Amino acid sequence: MKKQIASDPDPESITHTQSQVGEGFVSKPIQDDAVFGEIREGDTNYRDVSWMGTTALLIKTQIGLGVLSMPKVFDILGIVPGIVVLLTIAGMTSWSNWMVGVFKLRHPSVYGIDDVGKMLFGRAGFELFGAAYTLYWIFAGGSALLSISISFNALSGHAACTAVFVAVAAIIAFIFSSIQTLARISWLAWLGAACIITAVFIVTIAVGVQGHAPMTSGVIPEPDFKLFGDPTFVEAMTAVSTICLTYAGTPAFFNIVSEMRNPQLFTRCLAICQILVTVIYIVVGTVVYYYCGSHVASPALGSAGTLIKKISYGFALPGLSVSAILLLHLPAKHIFIRILRGTKHLTAPTRTHWVVWLGSTFSVISVAYIVASSIPVFSDLVSLVGALLATPLCFQPMGCMWLYDNWGPGKRDKSARWCVSVAWCVFVILNGFFLTIGGTYSSIVSIVTSYQRSGGSSAWSCANNDN
Repeated sequence: MKKQIASDPDPESITHTQSQVGEGFVSKPIQDDAVFGEIREGDTNYRDVSWMGTTALLIKTQIGLGVLSMPKVFDILGIVPGIVVLLTIAGMTSWSNWMVGVFKLRHPSVYGIDDVGKMLFGRAGFELFGAAYTLYWIFAGGSALLSISISFNALSGHAACTAVFVAVAAIIAFIFSSIQTLARISWLAWLGAACIITAVFIVTIAVGVQGHAPMTSGVIPEPDFKLFGDPTFVEAMTAVSTICLTYAGTPAFFNIVSEMRNPQLFTRCLAICQILVTVIYIVVGTVVYYYCGSHVASPALGSAGTLIKKISYGFALPGLSVSAILLLHLPAKHIFIRILRGTKHLTAPTRTHWVVWLGSTFSVISVAYIVASSIPVFSDLVSLVGALLATPLCFQPMGCMWLYDNWGPGKRDKSARWCVSVAWCVFVILNGFFLTIGGTYSSIVSIVTSYQRSGGSSAWSCANNDN
């Protein structure tokens, strides 16, 4: 007799219907799933991510070398306003992320944010949210490929053309992004998160011990940190948008919770993720900026000298590779499920299944490679895409999701708690629009300024991009 997985009280305890951790294949017939349909013996089991694996995936989706943008953010805003803004964004995104889990439990058929768009705004919302999701993660994955090339350059002393390193990064990403289930990627997420955290703390400790940021000219500048900054509107919005981007894993959380064995444990995973990530951001940002001031390198792994830079990039390289793997796996999986959803080929190991899956991963990584290699001033372009696509995917839909479930005939209880919740959702939606518009405007201004200052950027450049 078939049962709905989503209604099971504790699917993690039902070992006789689950595959072994990390295998991703079904050894015995199990129940229907609202997203993946009937999963039979020998099929790929997408519902196999444990709560610990989920925690690793959430952390790795959030944390990357973006943590090393915090010193620059604090340089613009000042340490005190920077921490206040960071905690504010952390709180808002934590609520948005929590709503992802709540909405999934209430609507088991939701797999991605495009499904949310369809429920809220019909077919137009489905297409718009799906396109924004795919485009955002492809650009984020392209940025990860570029980060890998920076790491290769730092470790090898620019031993090869940067375009070659980007191509190598794309090949690595294709091989491992083609792993079908998040359960089988979760162990990589643990490795990647540990490597990134180790790398950033090596730099943080080294800068603290040395007490300064060595410059290549041999001049050791005095730290010039500021408790309170005096930024222009564009500078301030750029800094706030940067913080938003470091918490912009929210759109991917729908996909991760959909592959959990027990989605009811999502809140536990989320709490661990948000607390750990926020503490790391504050500690790294404060310590590195305190000792380096405005002289912090970009990327900040180079802030403690050449030797520490090579050591930290050596630890960071596996983490950067996992970032590319995960960030490019997500849009590929989105396209794959969009094509095969509702057919037996979604989980059955048929020829159609493998052609569509490998075709999706190859297409996504090819586009990410082309974007990463061919567009000058790439970091500014990523900021623009992040402000234009990531921010509205992290705030506005979640406020609308709560209203969708709690506003309507028979849903309005008019209690004080309900009124406060409505006011909060309206605030989140309006604030999301403000951050989207302000961040997009600031990114466009930054792109124009960068093009005016740099005339040497070119497609498929061999130039060293290591600092």
